[in-house]
Amino acid sequence: MGLFITFEGPEGSGKTTQIKKAGEYLRSRNISCILTEEPGGTELGYTLRQLLLNKSSINIVGKAELLLFAAARAQHVEEVILPALGGGAIVLCDRFADATIAYQGYGRGLNVEEIRWINDYSSRNLKPDRTLFFNLPVETGLNRAMGRIAQSAGSHTEDRFEGEELQFHRRVWEGYYTIIKDEPERFRIINAARDIEQVFNDVCYHLDAVLSIK
Repeated sequence: MGLFITFEGPEGSGKTTQIKKAGEYLRSRNISCILTEEPGGTELGYTLRQLLLNKSSINIVGKAELLLFAAARAQHVEEVILPALGGGAIVLCDRFADATIAYQGYGRGLNVEEIRWINDYSSRNLKPDRTLFFNLPVETGLNRAMGRIAQSAGSHTEDRFEGEELQFHRRVWEGYYTIIKDEPERFRIINAARDIEQVFNDVCYHLDAVLSIK
């Protein structure tokens, strides 16, 4: 079996940039890895990603949102993640079940224990071997996200979650820290308020540790 490593964090934490750099780092050492994301990773996952993230006239209630994420995850786990792990690959995933607890549980206020059951069912009880959490103040992350949008010349627009009120994002951040307190052995917290290369040095350190790279 391979290793399953997830990247989590609030909006604007830079985890997506870091997961791409992590993939390059592993491949430069001839380590088989795949990069994937949630929602996404499969044709169904990307179809649901458009529905879940893009702003539209459709009002998606919290429970529907939760179940759409679960549907995307079920397909993702069966079609991509488990086969890759079975083949001995390192799977780097941009968000996984922790994000559902943080966003739909703490952010939306849905029942966390029910979400845990749904997560376990949709993922066949798959748990990450290691989770890197990219931590920074909520306001800093949102400012980064808005700056990225401003610099994109229209190629990137604010998604449904980036557009949520500040208190929503604070609840999400608090939710992540509740999860971390419950499973401290799985998480490694990285200070994401620094520049990209400083953060990446920490990512490499934690990857080396979990993979025992010499």
